[in-house]
Amino acid sequence: MDSDANRMSDGGNFGFAFNDSNFSDRVLRIEILAGSSDSKSDCEGCSSLADWARNRKRRREDLKKENIAEGQILDQPDTDDILGRENDDEEAVGIIEESPSCVGDEAATHNDDSSWSINCSTVVRVKILHISSPILAAKSPFFYKLFSNGKNESEERHATIRINSSEEMAVIEVLNFMYTNTLTATTVPAVLDVLMAADKFEVASCVRHCSWVLRSMPMTPESALFYLELPSSILMVEAVQPLMDPAKQYLVDRYKDIIQFQEEVMALPIAGIEAILSSDDLQVTSEDAIYDFLLKWARVHHPSPEDRREILSRRLVRLIRFPHMTCRKLRKVLTCADIDHEAASSLVLEALYFKAEAPHRQRAMAAEDSSATSRRFVERAYIYRPVKVAEFELPQPQCVVYLDLKKEECGDLFPSGRIYSQAFHLDGQGFFLSAHCNTDQQSNFHCLGLFLGMQEKGSVTLAVDYEFAARQKPTEEFSSKYRGHYKFVGGKAVGYRNLFGLPWHSFMADDCPYFINGILHLRAELTLRH
Repeated sequence: MDSDANRMSDGGNFGFAFNDSNFSDRVLRIEILAGSSDSKSDCEGCSSLADWARNRKRRREDLKKENIAEGQILDQPDTDDILGRENDDEEAVGIIEESPSCVGDEAATHNDDSSWSINCSTVVRVKILHISSPILAAKSPFFYKLFSNGKNESEERHATIRINSSEEMAVIEVLNFMYTNTLTATTVPAVLDVLMAADKFEVASCVRHCSWVLRSMPMTPESALFYLELPSSILMVEAVQPLMDPAKQYLVDRYKDIIQFQEEVMALPIAGIEAILSSDDLQVTSEDAIYDFLLKWARVHHPSPEDRREILSRRLVRLIRFPHMTCRKLRKVLTCADIDHEAASSLVLEALYFKAEAPHRQRAMAAEDSSATSRRFVERAYIYRPVKVAEFELPQPQCVVYLDLKKEECGDLFPSGRIYSQAFHLDGQGFFLSAHCNTDQQSNFHCLGLFLGMQEKGSVTLAVDYEFAARQKPTEEFSSKYRGHYKFVGGKAVGYRNLFGLPWHSFMADDCPYFINGILHLRAELTLRH
């Protein structure tokens, strides 16, 4: 990590020249304004990132009330004592502190847009540093403008900036970094202080370095969420990208099982929700569950219907992969009052077109979409595998169900795993398929079994004819493997323990005729008998 961080920094090590008049062409006057916690940085007294965030929020509120513009560039008041100290060798090696003063109407800003507002704020301390303007200007557009703003100050040998007392340590750290490309800060709050100061003074190399340092530190849900929200509070968003990706991955790994951590995930802010639900690897039953979860989250965090519709339409809907939702749930999307009807209609139509495509076209669309932000055509690792269903009402209620399984998914079943399909319906009753790795009772070897079950629903009883089939080489057509008749009651299942009549090692062999381009294509036909 250190080597990566060093590569992210610009230039060599000029630490020998920091605050040394022999290697400096300017004097930097840092006026330190009184704050709510004078002479302390945000990180002092903070035992956690939460303390740091609260302190920083409180400081921002105080500054807003006091109408203080932070990081102001000021014209140097007409004083000769600073220039007089330039040639004092004893003063050159240390940071010179001056007595408190009040800089008022005589101070004018040097910001190009003239948007800084300055009122008379107490200057509790002044630090004097000997600096090299080429070094600072090369590392920071802020200082480049300060030293070349076309006014008399650019021709003088001194410049002034004004900061709040809570920023003092971080600003000195940033200035030192511009010479040395190293940090002395070792805690998360301290490094974040430096990152914020570097962002304000436009020192991109320091922001990148802080990002790499923070990335190497142990991450927590609290810190990961804070890092994801950094782009809303800093200007150099690209410079913190090395920190954003690990923070997202941390949350994805921690909350992969949304079912287990549902209450904890429900309490997360939107930045955490976006990071987690962008993942392909969530352990969720189906995309229907993602849709239901997001609606619940939006209703909890945004009680106002207008706000909820806005946040769902603008940021959350894109996280839902509608093409992999069931048709029954898609019907509910069309009538959901929390989603704009026009947007809902467009999303459902796109999903239905995807479902109508041939499997090879669906895979092609998913591959094309894999690099997109939304990844709406890419399947997640659903606990209940998606199925394609064709339903018929005449001459009798019937449905044909297609279930595709990847070879690696089948391999993961050994020695006793199971894969369940999403629910499908026959005459209004829910059914599901399940593929098992089990032991053949006669031959005592592992094999693949396929079963058909009916979801529990009171005391309903249905008599069903069913047939299992699979595509097979060389014709790649479906061939029937098992037929039967069963009177279902809620929670019951029926099937065949050894669907292909093969031991497990033969089923998983490279020359197995049932895997076509690495996919096992299964079909179940159900016909209701009265």
